[in-house]
Amino acid sequence: MADLLIHSMSEFSDMILAALRLADAHDIVEIGAEYGGMSERLGDHVERRGGRLVCVDPAPKPTFLAWVAGAPHVRHIAQPSLDAIDALGGIDAWLIDGDHNWYTVFHELSAIEACCRRDGKPMLAVIHDVGWPCARRDMYYAPDRIPEAFRHPFSYDGGVVLDHPTVVTGRGFRGMGAFAIATREGGPRNGVLTAIDDFLAAAMAQGREYACAEIPGVFGLGVLFALDAPWSASLADLLMPFHQNALLATLERNRLRNYLRVIDIQDEAAARSQTRAF
Repeated sequence: MADLLIHSMSEFSDMILAALRLADAHDIVEIGAEYGGMSERLGDHVERRGGRLVCVDPAPKPTFLAWVAGAPHVRHIAQPSLDAIDALGGIDAWLIDGDHNWYTVFHELSAIEACCRRDGKPMLAVIHDVGWPCARRDMYYAPDRIPEAFRHPFSYDGGVVLDHPTVVTGRGFRGMGAFAIATREGGPRNGVLTAIDDFLAAAMAQGREYACAEIPGVFGLGVLFALDAPWSASLADLLMPFHQNALLATLERNRLRNYLRVIDIQDEAAARSQTRAF
């Protein structure tokens, strides 16, 4: 089933690595390693430049752990991102693909900005899952880590479908126990893209200027960067053809509809099997 749905940030690796080269990024943090698909590409990038990669993930998969054991230029921090960021210094670029909810992403960006200002580094952050379903709806791998005031009502069993703001029991894209989804889409402090919007608004109110490109494919990629960085114009030129690209958005919506239909077919087959069993 997983093979039917490309879902990894590594699908954007050519673009991300080009951005890192433009920014001359040697020292990189990756938040959320999972299987290590993107980690290996980042590891190759920093190794060629004599840099370092720090991967922050409290519970990565065994394939990542096996790889990092043989990669001396890579450090793994087995902590939640918000516990780890403040202690990291001299970082040129940050990749965020961890817990996809407003509280985590907003505070990740705020902590990253504080590190960049402390270290005199222009901010460059690449954020996955800025599109559906997490753009305007929280997802929680560990709901207990989110303060109650910032945590929306959630469900481990309900699924989400396009153009439907509430969860649907036993249907749609769902975590099957691996993660929880906010029961309603939209509203304040809900979703990854909302977190980016709120971070940008707060920064702008204090006179700090950033740009953020939104690439509408493979659950959406955001590239947020300081406009006063010496490489900002070159990076903008790289990203502009993909930013909010209408064709990419149409293809992504079609991809999601097809995948959701596959889930429906599987659910219908499972229901028929249960009926025959009785």
